[in-house]
Amino acid sequence: MASSDTPEVVKRDVKDKERKEDEKDEEKGGFIEKVKDFIQDIGEKIEGAIGFGKPTADVTEIHIPHINLEMAEIVADVLVKNPNPVPIPLIDINYLIESDGRKLVSGLIPDAGTIPAHGEETVKIPLKLVYDDIKNTYDDIKPGSIVPYRIKVDLIVDVPVFGRLTIPLEKTGEIPIPYQPDIDVEKIKFERFSLEETVAVLHLKLGNKNDFDLGLTSLDYEVWLSDESIGGAELAKSTKIDKNGIGYIDLPITFRPKDFGSALWDMMRGKGTGYSMKGHINVDTPFGAMNLPISKEGGTTSLKKNKEDGGDDDDEEE
Repeated sequence: MASSDTPEVVKRDVKDKERKEDEKDEEKGGFIEKVKDFIQDIGEKIEGAIGFGKPTADVTEIHIPHINLEMAEIVADVLVKNPNPVPIPLIDINYLIESDGRKLVSGLIPDAGTIPAHGEETVKIPLKLVYDDIKNTYDDIKPGSIVPYRIKVDLIVDVPVFGRLTIPLEKTGEIPIPYQPDIDVEKIKFERFSLEETVAVLHLKLGNKNDFDLGLTSLDYEVWLSDESIGGAELAKSTKIDKNGIGYIDLPITFRPKDFGSALWDMMRGKGTGYSMKGHINVDTPFGAMNLPISKEGGTTSLKKNKEDGGDDDDEEE
């Protein structure tokens, strides 16, 4: 045999060996794929035979049951449907509230209950936003503003055949950060004056520094003249205060001047006397009802003669 024939024999042996290895790999890959297809087929047949399926979920509603100057309580209603013939446990709920990509609050709710077989359940996820935590973290979020938010929820369930599954959900909305209204006594109109009983009307000015309207429905308050309480009264009628606007309300009040000593007489002689006012207002807003505090410290009033109506006395703030 010529020496030039030797490389051809070696080359053929190598090619044969590589071809056999490729055939083995193909057979092995084909076997694995067949096993995967078989398992998937068996799973689908089991699912079809006994009715197992993946649960579904949806955030049906976001509502705010309570909100004040300190915090907002938010409840997310999540409807979970279970198509399986057995109950499935809701193992964990992970939640996150963010605004413009920034985390406001997050948490975990373990052992959140069980979804009945072939049934559905509305799972209520309570969330709480503490405004001081938000304002201390993000300086640009100010009281009176409306903040956009995104709620992200991961429901983790354990389903036969499928195992542990995570169902991701999202919902967007807006949340207000309320600002305490400003209040001033513009004047006091005396309807009837006597030492035993005086009937007057407080003309109040309310400033709304929020980026949303306030529908004033009720008010409870107490007024002090020179550290002496002249009592309080209920709101006679509701009123609307536009966002970043001013509203005016009239409040009737009855008191006994003789109980005030020199404070009232100083006011009647044109000398200023201090007053203060504290209470709460209940308002309707686009985000639900709110109860907000009102207060005025260090105000000054004095009686001035109203010449136009023939002698009625009006008390105006200086």
